[in-house]
Amino acid sequence: MGYVDSQQGAHARTAFRNAEKQYKRYKEASTRLRSSRSRNKIQPTNVSQVLDFSKYIDSIKDRSTQIEGVSLAAECLEGKPVFVIEGHPGFHFIPQALTLEEQHYWILESLVSFPEPPNRTNHNAEFGPIRNLYSAVRDDSVLVEVAPEEEDSSTLPKRENSGSLPAERSSRPDEEVGNLKQSSVGSISDENDEKRGESQQERSIERPASFSSSQDSNPARPSSAAARLTDEQVVESSKRWHYVSRDNGKRSNKSVTAESLLRRLRWATIGIQFDWSKKAYNTSLQYEKLPNKLSELAARLAVPAMEGSEFKAEAAIVNYYGADDMLGGHVDDMEADWSKPIVSISLGCKAIFLLGGQTRDEPPIAMFLRSGDVVLMSGPARKCFHGIPRIFVEDDTSDLPDFSGFDRDASQPVSRYIRESRININIRQVY
Repeated sequence: MGYVDSQQGAHARTAFRNAEKQYKRYKEASTRLRSSRSRNKIQPTNVSQVLDFSKYIDSIKDRSTQIEGVSLAAECLEGKPVFVIEGHPGFHFIPQALTLEEQHYWILESLVSFPEPPNRTNHNAEFGPIRNLYSAVRDDSVLVEVAPEEEDSSTLPKRENSGSLPAERSSRPDEEVGNLKQSSVGSISDENDEKRGESQQERSIERPASFSSSQDSNPARPSSAAARLTDEQVVESSKRWHYVSRDNGKRSNKSVTAESLLRRLRWATIGIQFDWSKKAYNTSLQYEKLPNKLSELAARLAVPAMEGSEFKAEAAIVNYYGADDMLGGHVDDMEADWSKPIVSISLGCKAIFLLGGQTRDEPPIAMFLRSGDVVLMSGPARKCFHGIPRIFVEDDTSDLPDFSGFDRDASQPVSRYIRESRININIRQVY
């Protein structure tokens, strides 16, 4: 019996990469294991050296408990302890910063509202802007590819707009989800656009949070506030995509279920959009301001890292993780003022977070991130490599909160989704 990944060659890798390999999710591989259950057995991971802040929430409040390399910040956040780590100024860890109700609300927002146009997702490159994905999952719909001459077919729903964007946003998660209307989907963008690559054992998520340093990291504020449509919203393509019922979807040569699209969602950008081609924020791309509720939450959570100034939330990147997903080591350096923190909110299944130094050769510190935890990275911490090598989705290790009190039906998409997923909302002040 062997494991899918080779354990050799550690001496040739950086310290950060060694840590990623140490904590990643491995599946056993053997020709003797015939059943799918046996083939998918997960190798146990040694987490004895992973920092677990949840163990110290109560004991450290009286400052009698000492944790090597870890201390409490001078001020708490609304009665919650704020941890700092020696050698990493600007890094703050706030365990259980969000209530259970807040966590559930933002999970639902992340699935219903944040993927909606004009926000962009990893699906845009292949399908164009997709509208009302969550309601399509509820309706068990299928996305099918249709040639323009077939668009008038009575078996297909009419497009609500000739363009890719709806006139207004769909219902909010705090409203009745059942009121969401099923709609069609906009035109495809250039099929040669960057698409997410993935393998069965390790999918390194391509998302705006994961790029490394570049030389054009300080985009100038544009002189005009007018927003222009992106190419993917105006380019006429030879293909169109529509939602249809599952039965009608069987007659299409190319189709994908809405449920699969939700599972394959890997990132969404909200607020000021990030332009991958320019490796910079681009306010000429159409966008909407962050929801007031999210901006207010970010400003409240950012207080420990702001030293009396005010945090202005202008953009956010929502990362969606499945069981085999990871976020490789990277530095977030595209914002103009690094003294302003990135406010990072964890939701759903537990993860391991690696906090390294200013090079990949410095051994990183591993720590658990659970639903409701918040990380702040400002100042010198913005120069530190960091990443997510592992998500825990198994029932005995996920540490998923009990959201049953907020779900009317455990079979709803949000309940099914979050049982095997993690969501991370990274909020940024761009300028």
